[in-house]
Amino acid sequence: MNENSAEPLYHQIESQLRSLIISGQIEEGTLLPSIREFANGLNCSVITVRRVYQDLESEGLLRTKQGTGTFVAKVGTSQREVFRREAVEEALSHAVDVGMSVKCEEDELRELFLSILKRKYHPEKGEGEA
Repeated sequence: MNENSAEPLYHQIESQLRSLIISGQIEEGTLLPSIREFANGLNCSVITVRRVYQDLESEGLLRTKQGTGTFVAKVGTSQREVFRREAVEEALSHAVDVGMSVKCEEDELRELFLSILKRKYHPEKGEGEA
């Protein structure tokens, strides 16, 4: 979690937990920590974690069994693909908004995006190589 981020803490936690579930890094059926344990581990409010769990449950990513706990729900391949695409679209949309707010032109944003894409997917290639 980034305490210096303008993004609310609950949103940071929710985004990271959603990504872990969608990517399969947290498998279906995994028992998550209790709200209190999770809040203590993150050094945040119980209300914050409760909100995260409720939001992800309403999205169908978590399920709660009374008296047992909160588990990662079964996420089908098509549903996983939708969540994956939405997460990337949201991040890219935010990046474009930031670029526009600092007066970047469309071509400049495109060049930046392609440069970052190359650097991330092909770190072994130097800056001058194609």
